[in-house]
Amino acid sequence: MPIYEYECKECGKRFDAMQKFSDEPLKECKFCGGEVRKLMGTPALQFKGSGWYVTDYAGKTPKPGGNDSGREKTREGAKKEKTSSAANTDSAASKPAASDASHPTTPSGNK
Repeated sequence: MPIYEYECKECGKRFDAMQKFSDEPLKECKFCGGEVRKLMGTPALQFKGSGWYVTDYAGKTPKPGGNDSGREKTREGAKKEKTSSAANTDSAASKPAASDASHPTTPSGNK
C-alpha cells in the first residue's frame, strides 16, 4: 500500500497515512481537525529480484571476452594489489635518498 503525505492548512503539521489506491484522500488533520492537503512527493521504490540494473549490472567491470565468472576474484585481487602497492610506497618514502658517489660531501670548513 502506498504512503501518502499530508499537510494541515491550520496547524501546518505534516503526517503520513498508509492508504489503498482506491481510498478517498484524507480531509481532516489528525492533530487539530483542520483541513489537510495531500502533498506530492517522490515515490520510494525498490526493485527486487533479477532483471534490474541495480541487482544485475551495477558495479560490474566488463572483462575482455565477456566472461564474468571471476568477478569476485578480481575484486579480491584488486584489494590485495592496492594494499601491496601502498606498502611499497610507504617503505620507499621511509628510505633516505641515494647519495651520489661522484660528489662526496665534506664538513663545512674542511676541504
